[in-house]
Amino acid sequence: MLPMTTHILILCTHNSARSVLAEAMCNHWASKLGRDIQAHSAGSAPGGRINLFAIEVLTHAGIATNTLRSKSWDEFSADGAPPLSIVITVCDSAAAEACPVFFGANDGQPVKVHWGYPDPSNAEGGEAGKRRAFELTRQALGYRMLQLLALPLETMDRASLQAALVGIGRS
Repeated sequence: MLPMTTHILILCTHNSARSVLAEAMCNHWASKLGRDIQAHSAGSAPGGRINLFAIEVLTHAGIATNTLRSKSWDEFSADGAPPLSIVITVCDSAAAEACPVFFGANDGQPVKVHWGYPDPSNAEGGEAGKRRAFELTRQALGYRMLQLLALPLETMDRASLQAALVGIGRS
């Protein structure tokens, strides 16, 4: 069973696009649905800034961006870090990296899952192509976050949660 506030960490290498989109979408929908869930994002090699296309598509969708920042995953393995229930990697390079130890709320380790997405920053077609790729990535991540938020997280055991998250990743 998960604690009262469920903390989710979404990882990507530079923490400038996919992980930030997922964090913003999860927090937006959690607030709208009245769920006590807080998403965070981080990177193994943070770029220090949020991609302007990510800010643009989030703003266009009416999603707040004022609290978003590019940060290291080290913040979430340090003393005082929120107790993580779920860690999601959203890019292949972050999934292949050796993650630091993250501390979970219950038995010491959060449930981990990989939901891979191509980097919209590498989309072809100039600015228009990148905008489209960022918007499609935002929509796809938003859809998965809605599926996650529909889960009865407060009553799920680790195995059920892991299976549900893997299932969402296949959808």
